[in-house]
Amino acid sequence: MNIVKIEPVHVSLPYSHDGPLTGFGGSVWPTLSYLLIRVETDDRLVGWGEAFGYGAIPATIAAMETLVRPLALGRDASDIGALMISLKKPLHIFGRSGPVQYALSGLDIALWDLAGKRAGKSVGRLLSPMVRESVPAYKSFMRLERPEIITQACRRAIAQGFQSVKLHEVTIDAVAAARSALGEAVSLTLDVNCAWPVQQAVQMASALLPYRLKWLEEPVWPPEDVVGLAALRRAVDIPVALGENLANASAFAPLMDNDVISFFQPSVTKMGGITEFRAVAQAAARNHRAVAPHSPYFGPGLLATLQLAAAFPCIGSVEVFGVDLEQTLFGATGTVGADGSITIPSGPGLGADPDLAVIERYRV
Repeated sequence: MNIVKIEPVHVSLPYSHDGPLTGFGGSVWPTLSYLLIRVETDDRLVGWGEAFGYGAIPATIAAMETLVRPLALGRDASDIGALMISLKKPLHIFGRSGPVQYALSGLDIALWDLAGKRAGKSVGRLLSPMVRESVPAYKSFMRLERPEIITQACRRAIAQGFQSVKLHEVTIDAVAAARSALGEAVSLTLDVNCAWPVQQAVQMASALLPYRLKWLEEPVWPPEDVVGLAALRRAVDIPVALGENLANASAFAPLMDNDVISFFQPSVTKMGGITEFRAVAQAAARNHRAVAPHSPYFGPGLLATLQLAAAFPCIGSVEVFGVDLEQTLFGATGTVGADGSITIPSGPGLGADPDLAVIERYRV
């Protein structure tokens, strides 16, 4: 069960969504780019993972090909925890976050996919003997900016069966438009992507109280300003969500012991894969904390998140990107049903393999 091949596979998928072309990370996204990691072992099994992503893909490919892959080839894939530790230790000098960690994340997910296939079980059942069959999803919009477009997008989300939506906006008018369109029955969350210094965050959080947010996500710049977040929570009684920029399970640990963060948001393709995510979910369960995964993915990263949601009841819902792809990687698997939930695939490993024909059509 030794690793004989590790291949980064970059796919770029055309999409449509409500509103003008936009993106994150300082760039506009004409397509959505995902980095799949294909891992093959000497027993002829293939596992699929996903490494974050988007505009950072060239750097993540370089990290995989020059740093991670040379250390991982030829290694025994059966003990995932031991293998990942043996890779993380020599690579920590390049940082515990960023492209190296993204590459490790993709490899880890693929190894769990292999483990499930070898055992004939879903990853969810490898993680827990008790699993659920579906999980609620919330629709996560790209930045839409204009209130009339936000109104249209929210109405469409309701028609699609969603019971919760997320905005990526930074104005009160945008949030007001969403709440008016959604009414009281649909929950609303707001991710401002670390927009504000602490004092401005306090002012904005106070102004947002009438719109009854389920959570305010990453309100403070810089994202690691835990002291500033604590000051915000003392000043304003608003639930705060955070975690997609925390680099590994160790970074989550200090935040479990206080009431600053209401929703923890590990991102399986960024923070070390299923192994690190599992550690966060286990800590959250011990401390009776809620987990709301960061998962705006359509590849194995989404399926990995679903398998984790199958195993951990502290995950109340999963994030799905509010766009329509020209072609999906897994057919109907991982898509949202009419009731706003996703059926968790129960097949071995992650539950499904990507369509190779789709990969070849959209491969970069």
